[in-house]
Amino acid sequence: MATFKHIGQDNRLADGQAKITGALRFVADLHLRGTLHARLVQSPYAHATIQQIDKTAALALPGVVAILTGADIKPHIHDKSDLRLLAIEKVTFMGQAVALVLAESEAAAQDGADHLIIEYAELPAVMTLDAAMAEDAPLVNEKGNSRTGKPDTRGDIQVGFAEADIIVERTFETPIVHQNSLETHGMVVQPDPISGGVTVWSATQAPFDVRSEVAELLGVPESDVRVIPTPLGGGFGGKFPIYEPLIALAARMVGAPVRLILSRSEELQATNPAPAIRVHAKMGAKKDGTLVALSAEAYIDTGASRSWLPSFTGWQLANQYRIPHVHVTATNVLTHKPPSGSYRAPCSPTVIFALDTLLDEIATHFDLDPLAVRQKNFMREGDVLTDGERYSLSGADAVFAALAQHPVWQQREASKAHGRGVGMAVATWMVGTQPGMANCGLNRDGKLQLNVGVADVSGVSTAFAMMAAETFGISPDDVRVVITDTASGALSGMAAGSMTTLNTGAAVIQAAADAKQQVLEIAAREFEAAIEDIEIVNGSVQVRGVPDKAIALGEIASKTLGSPYAPILGRGRTVSSGENAPVVCGQLAEIELDAETGAVRVLQLVIVQDAGVAINPASVRGQMAGGGVQGLGWALYEQLLYDDGGQLLTGSWMDYAMPHSTQTAPHIETIIVEVPAANSTLGVRGVGEPPVIPTAAAVANAVAHLAGVRLTELPMTPVRVYQALQAQ
Repeated sequence: MATFKHIGQDNRLADGQAKITGALRFVADLHLRGTLHARLVQSPYAHATIQQIDKTAALALPGVVAILTGADIKPHIHDKSDLRLLAIEKVTFMGQAVALVLAESEAAAQDGADHLIIEYAELPAVMTLDAAMAEDAPLVNEKGNSRTGKPDTRGDIQVGFAEADIIVERTFETPIVHQNSLETHGMVVQPDPISGGVTVWSATQAPFDVRSEVAELLGVPESDVRVIPTPLGGGFGGKFPIYEPLIALAARMVGAPVRLILSRSEELQATNPAPAIRVHAKMGAKKDGTLVALSAEAYIDTGASRSWLPSFTGWQLANQYRIPHVHVTATNVLTHKPPSGSYRAPCSPTVIFALDTLLDEIATHFDLDPLAVRQKNFMREGDVLTDGERYSLSGADAVFAALAQHPVWQQREASKAHGRGVGMAVATWMVGTQPGMANCGLNRDGKLQLNVGVADVSGVSTAFAMMAAETFGISPDDVRVVITDTASGALSGMAAGSMTTLNTGAAVIQAAADAKQQVLEIAAREFEAAIEDIEIVNGSVQVRGVPDKAIALGEIASKTLGSPYAPILGRGRTVSSGENAPVVCGQLAEIELDAETGAVRVLQLVIVQDAGVAINPASVRGQMAGGGVQGLGWALYEQLLYDDGGQLLTGSWMDYAMPHSTQTAPHIETIIVEVPAANSTLGVRGVGEPPVIPTAAAVANAVAHLAGVRLTELPMTPVRVYQALQAQ
């Protein structure tokens, strides 16, 4: 592996001090002169027709400026159907926006919302997978409530099961889980009276996606929409365009800046949580633990709108292990709930919960080492995936070796004798590729300025500074990273999918290398030396071996003004190659179980993950620990619950259970392994998604190790665990 000067060293996050002291300004801190405050008026019903809206009392209140309804915006939306705009004639989930109150203050906007009179005629609602797929179910969408996509297949499933010495079969259920970022969705939009476009300040992971959706709704060129990403108070896959187009339209209609900051209850009711999923899976294996067949049917409750998540779920089920005979289907099921979205490693916790539970059961049945069985069947470089692509080089063996050597795993039987269970699970996250750009200039103070157009969700600015510094030959302290807006031209993809450092990072390295080459060319002319003899040392350029003959970098930059030298500006661009850089994460969970109450307490969580090359190990460890804590939320606590009529029962943090400091494992250990990716710059792999994936499966397998029961529904609440214990 290559030797680096800065990469691989722990580094504080560039914005860390500002965050912990409260100095960092978020979108909620932005106040433009003349701004109107927006408040959504949300449907109290999951399914209803809108009979009448009376604005009279609300508009008479002091400070209320305007109230927009579906009828008001309909002439402006060119027949565009979007559940995140204002409902027209009918609502299809509780919390759907029916009206938008605009007022001179937040208090006045809330008063206006409270005094708006809306009459509904409630309709039957379908709130579960079974209800939605029933023959007599009321339709959520005129095209039907369910649709099964193309199956993921490999081999002949009947032949595979005929070869099996054992077949295990179970049905797994996971609930709707919310991203629950500390910062709710927020945006400020200012109309441009000249172009007819807008400027949008948004807490978003995808500024260029916001630009395209706003431009489409307003019917203006994308160049007339400027999106300025604000610092993010958490994203986890949830901060994608939702209400930005609506607020942009409202701002243009009233001719004033409009500001919307969602309340916590609005966030839980009407954003884009992870979907509820049911997986019925059947797995066949030989006596030696070799997997030979897998069939699965996945049903994904995507709420009131269809999604790409079902096909992705099916693909993941089919491609975690090298099973020769596979047949997986995934069905998109619509219900009267909010449209679903991404949440850190979309649908993957459910996939591994199902697969690793069955695999663990097979290993236990044949008295085989569960770790060895996983390693035996894990995907290997060159294996063909169901989409025809090939699995790239991964660090799976290094992850398995670290797990096998860990005392928690080696002492698992001794732990069981003392009333503690130990479980494990391993997952692959397939990091994809997307385009990215970066510009790198040298300022007259000798600092390198790096401009990137991707949002900083998890400290990537610090990683970019380290990568640029390593490439250019200076200290990371001498690199300034600027997250630009969409008007800068630094087109980049979304900050999601663990793709940011892998993809935009490659553009950063290209840009820094380009800028460095320009500096060396200028220095070579100044020194009348060969360019290969020039080096950058301690903030200066010099002839190699002649340190007393040096020019400071700032002076080099100054020479580009009023001289024959062009300004220094390096550029980097990456293309979406379609190749994958798989990330493997394995976890060990050690638990205690109270048989009288069913309460599960996680004592230790060991997270082993291949980072390829860890740019900033401190940040990588933070991502791993944070993902593990969210995984514990999936395993034991979190769920959005609705009653039969569609009312949200967990609409605040008083009711929605998330793990807090006393409920997380008292000891979370993170172990980074580094197997450089074959197809990425510097060998980098993504790190954000994988650590949330195996946790629930590891905890469930620990319960099975200790108590001999298999939990198949998340979260594993005390009631569910107790009932399982009583049923065995």
